[in-house]
Amino acid sequence: MNYGEIIFTDVANGIGCRTSLFVSGCTHHCKGCFNEMTWDFGYGNPFSKDVENEIIESLRPDYINGLTILGGEPMEVVNQKVLRPFIDRIKKELPKKTIWIYSGYTWDELTDESNKRCHSDDTPAILENIDILVDGEFEEDKRDLMLRFRGSSNQRVIDVPATLKTGEVVLSKYNDRDESRRG
Repeated sequence: MNYGEIIFTDVANGIGCRTSLFVSGCTHHCKGCFNEMTWDFGYGNPFSKDVENEIIESLRPDYINGLTILGGEPMEVVNQKVLRPFIDRIKKELPKKTIWIYSGYTWDELTDESNKRCHSDDTPAILENIDILVDGEFEEDKRDLMLRFRGSSNQRVIDVPATLKTGEVVLSKYNDRDESRRG
C-alpha cells in the first residue's frame, strides 16, 4: 500500500487533534473529489514499518485524540490487507485513541460478505476496531458545506461500536450540521 500524505496535527478530519493518513488507491473516482491524485494505487510513498512507527509515535501524546484514515479509499481490499494489522497494533498499544475511517463504500456494502469489491476477511476485524465510519461516495450534487466531517448529504457519520451492538446503523452525534459555519 502507498500513502499520499500524513498530517500530524489535523483538526479537520475528526474530533480533536488527530493524525491523518491519506492512503493511495481508489476505484470510486467521485466527480468533484478533493483528492484525485490518490486514486492511483501507486501514488505517493510506500507504507513501510518506519512510517507505521512514526504514526504510532505521533499518536502517543495526550493531546492527540486518535487516527483518521482516508484517501484514496482505505477500504479497497488491497488496502485493508495492510491497514488491518496496523489498526490492530494501534488498538493494542494505544487503546484509548479513537480511529476514524472515511470510505466511499457504504456500511451495507462493507458488511455484505458477497461484495468482493470491498468485503474481505479483513473487513470485520477492521470494523470491530474503529470508532467512526464516514460512509458513502462524495456526490457533488449533494455537496453541503454545513455538514460536519463529510462533504455531501448522502454520507453518514456512523458510530461503529453502537452499530455492531444493535445490528442497525447508528448515526454518531457528529452526524449533525455545523451551524457555526453560517456567515
